[in-house]
Amino acid sequence: MARSGSGSVAVIGAGVAGCATAAQLRRAGFDGRISLWETGRGPGGRASTRRSRGDGALAIDHGAPLLNIRSERPPELLEPLLEGGWITPWSGLMALLEGESRLHIGRPDVLGIGQLYRGADGMDGLCRGLLQLGASGAQPAAEAHYGTLIRSLECASSGSWLLRDRQGELQGEADWLVLSSTLLAHPRSCLLFEWPEVPLVRAAASLGDLQLDHALTTIAGIRAEARSNLLLLFPPEDALPWSSLPFSLVNFDPAAQQRWGLRRISIQPLPDGRCAVVAHSSDAFAADHLDVYGSHSAVARLLDLPVDAGREEDVIQALARAVMECLAPWIDDLTLERASPQLMRWAAAFPVAPGLPPSLRLCPLSRVGFCGDYLDGEGFGRIEGALHSAEQLAASLLQAGLT
Repeated sequence: MARSGSGSVAVIGAGVAGCATAAQLRRAGFDGRISLWETGRGPGGRASTRRSRGDGALAIDHGAPLLNIRSERPPELLEPLLEGGWITPWSGLMALLEGESRLHIGRPDVLGIGQLYRGADGMDGLCRGLLQLGASGAQPAAEAHYGTLIRSLECASSGSWLLRDRQGELQGEADWLVLSSTLLAHPRSCLLFEWPEVPLVRAAASLGDLQLDHALTTIAGIRAEARSNLLLLFPPEDALPWSSLPFSLVNFDPAAQQRWGLRRISIQPLPDGRCAVVAHSSDAFAADHLDVYGSHSAVARLLDLPVDAGREEDVIQALARAVMECLAPWIDDLTLERASPQLMRWAAAFPVAPGLPPSLRLCPLSRVGFCGDYLDGEGFGRIEGALHSAEQLAASLLQAGLT
């Protein structure tokens, strides 16, 4: 079924791994067509920045607040990103909250060990930089299709992959398919969206590719931690207590997570005097509220999913109350009256080991590749792992005959 010299790639997901795959393919000399498909309004995935068309000063990193590099051999794309000014060293101060209220300033957790970086002008600078690294003159690294949810996958009789939306309309076609997240290959898609079948599992049923079947069985067994994220935006008159804290990122140890239902709090002062505060829930809290979508959720919007405003408000209030209570010893006057709270929900924020073995990274017979932090290897579960997996997949694709 595989065709030697096939030359187009469809990448599902414009997070770090998807953007890095496109960049690395271009940097290695691939000049075929690359299409990039993303449900959000722009690149970034879990390293996104919330922006507003009507508020140019608004930029809130609602996902990963930084990236850390711990391996002896950093990703090849790291140095070009630094040289291009797309990422910069992270200079904030971390703290670790233990149990009820034991705060250790300057102590990182596992996500804060190693060399620390952040996206310039927001964490989405990382993915914007990756796409720029893969661009050549006026030619972009990939044909980006934002605000598009691919609902079904089909391998045509010609051997090419067909991408369709939830109405069944054809959106794209490519010789090779790359999944930079597990959504279209994992049973949780049926749970989240009430789909009758997992899209890639359905497509693979008639292909007879034992390697792909093995990969899908393995992916089905990968568990991922969820997160419910609370976004607060304080006006200048309420921002000083937050921007004056002796830390900009506080992580919670297991005992503190159990006590407060929080995993981390990121304090992000804005240039105009406002201050954004982003609280990530614990996995246990998110799992208890997995059916509560934020009203600003891209997936809820695209699928017209009903949003229970009452339940959403309950989750917002529970997270806000935890933030206020756990930080009360360090902030005298806490008020959320003008904080404009918003809720986001990630059903698969952090994969739990074991991940997908590197031997299943590419299935040449069916021309399907996988990349992302869910692959076993250096940086598993972190941005570093997404970068490494993308670089390795790009090399495998070229070796397999992508031209």
